[in-house]
Amino acid sequence: MADYQKLIDAETWAFIEKTNACYPEDTATFGVEDQRRIYNDMCTEFRVPYPVGVTALDRDYGGVPCRQYTIGGSNVVVMYHHGGGFVVGGLDSHDDVCAEICAASGHDVVSVDYRMAPEHKHPAMFDDAMVATRAVFAETGKPLVLCGDSAGGNLAASVSHMARGTELDIRGQVLIYPGLGGDFDKGSYLEFADAPMLTRDDIVIYRDVRLAGKEPVGDPSYAPLHDSSFEGLPPTVINTAQCDPLSDDGVDYEAALKVAGVPVHRVDEAGLVHGHMRARHMSARSSASFERIKEAVSALGAGRWPY
Repeated sequence: MADYQKLIDAETWAFIEKTNACYPEDTATFGVEDQRRIYNDMCTEFRVPYPVGVTALDRDYGGVPCRQYTIGGSNVVVMYHHGGGFVVGGLDSHDDVCAEICAASGHDVVSVDYRMAPEHKHPAMFDDAMVATRAVFAETGKPLVLCGDSAGGNLAASVSHMARGTELDIRGQVLIYPGLGGDFDKGSYLEFADAPMLTRDDIVIYRDVRLAGKEPVGDPSYAPLHDSSFEGLPPTVINTAQCDPLSDDGVDYEAALKVAGVPVHRVDEAGLVHGHMRARHMSARSSASFERIKEAVSALGAGRWPY
């Protein structure tokens, strides 16, 4: 197991402790609605005001609830998919993250409020992500950048895989500590099995809650790493966190894209943990990571590959 005391700095520990303080000790025994409320309340503790000039509007795309951010209009739309294990999170949990991406990139951002487990099982989450993406493109005709963190990174990548050969014009994807369907019994899943913020046991629970039956085989709408071909995917930037059981999903996805000849760039953020974007205003490491994320979204949206 990793020595987290050596790997994680004081600012990141302060973020971890502030997060943990938001959760009652018996949170795991609560119903899903209470767990969602606690998660959203925790996110509120880290929320900051919108950057100057950013406005947001709640509306549907293809019947899927969304929140659209703008700072005056753009020729590109960023589709953002929030994290939360396909169980918690929503438009409010990642509200300020989306506003800051909008301000930094100048691109419009559409945050997707996809259906979640346990009420809805796979492929409901993917279906909503794809429907919203196609509806945004049908209405605007603008090129897209797909983005998401954790479970949302899975959805962004899944849409990229399933969109090949369709009408969608996807300029790139930015995947932030994504879960992509890696092997739970090797690598980072074992080395960082007891990591702060997300453990291997947590991931197993989220996987099981998402499924209505047996785990799908060879279905990239469920697990992008399970695809049989990675050719034709858009330029991809992957941001992994060192102290995260999911980090090797990013490593394996990068390797698969390189073999397929897809432009790919990955940054492994030293000493950072799953969910660290919320620490971007209290941790120098997380702040630097978020700058890289915003720069990636800006570059891909502009059709540039600076890596």
